[in-house]
Amino acid sequence: MRLLTYIFLLLIALLGISFACLNADRVTINYYFDTKHIPLSLLLVMTLALGVGLGLLFNLLTYLRLKGDNIRLQRKIKMSEKVLTELSNLPIKDSH
Repeated sequence: MRLLTYIFLLLIALLGISFACLNADRVTINYYFDTKHIPLSLLLVMTLALGVGLGLLFNLLTYLRLKGDNIRLQRKIKMSEKVLTELSNLPIKDSH
């Protein structure tokens, strides 16, 4: 299993190196106050990393909201079970 992991990582590294070699052209990024010249492959990797980071951030916010909802609903279930247990322990009054 470890060998497969190493082979997979080596394959990914080789793909990354070939991607960088194929996209070695320099591109110009114009900021408001500055201009940078960086390789296209670096720009693409930085854009990918920014997209992954923003996606993880938004998913984390959704996860935290859902986790809070889950905790609130678990408390509500416990309270309902407690009330149900108390009601089931009450004696039944006869109307006769």
